Amino acid sequence: MAGAGEEMKLLSTWFSPFGSRVKLALHLKGLSYEYVEENLQSKSQLLLESNPVHKKVPVLFHRGKALCESMVIVNYIEEAIPDAGPSLLPSDPYERAISRFWVSFIENKFVGPWCQLFEGAKTRAEKAEGLKQILAARMAMEGALEGKPFFGGDSVGCVDIALGGLLVWVRASEVLFGVKFFDAATTPLLSAWAERFAALDAARAALPDFGRVLQYAMMVRGPAAGAVAVNN
Repeated sequence: MAGAGEEMKLLSTWFSPFGSRVKLALHLKGLSYEYVEENLQSKSQLLLESNPVHKKVPVLFHRGKALCESMVIVNYIEEAIPDAGPSLLPSDPYERAISRFWVSFIENKFVGPWCQLFEGAKTRAEKAEGLKQILAARMAMEGALEGKPFFGGDSVGCVDIALGGLLVWVRASEVLFGVKFFDAATTPLLSAWAERFAALDAARAALPDFGRVLQYAMMVRGPAAGAVAVNN
């Protein structure tokens, strides 16, 4: 657990997959934190002051300072408190660089197109192209899992967190759009990884309830579509 002077506070929303990433890192590292629920329909002064550029969650407060962007925060947690829990990044510089490559890949080739599926302003053709990109990205990620249970190898790392934070939303999206993103027949390694990741104690503690997310996703897919994309 975090020691004296290590108090942390997380500002997020219950449904944010990006906030879930930070929660996953904190639970995996065994760090205690105060959680503050944000209302994105009426953003608090705390959010506006702590993230004045993007005005988005999550925001992590540590040692009196605010940090924004989910994977920036995950990397900060690893570097600022290296002795807490298991390492989320490889010690070898090359392997660490490879991990950061895959985090960037997930952000640009999977998360970006996936968020577009919920944007009401996007045309049917644009969403179809986004779906095509997602399906191509998952095949690349399937290859990255070859011969290991997690992207981090035998243990969970930052790449697992980058994708795992979205896991409940991905499953809800499968119901909404009628497409299997992680399919045992097409992507057996990703499918097995998803089951393995979801069974982790940290995932059980950090990820939101599937039924509640599905209900919320059905709502934001309507006139308010795009709400999913505001949190990164």
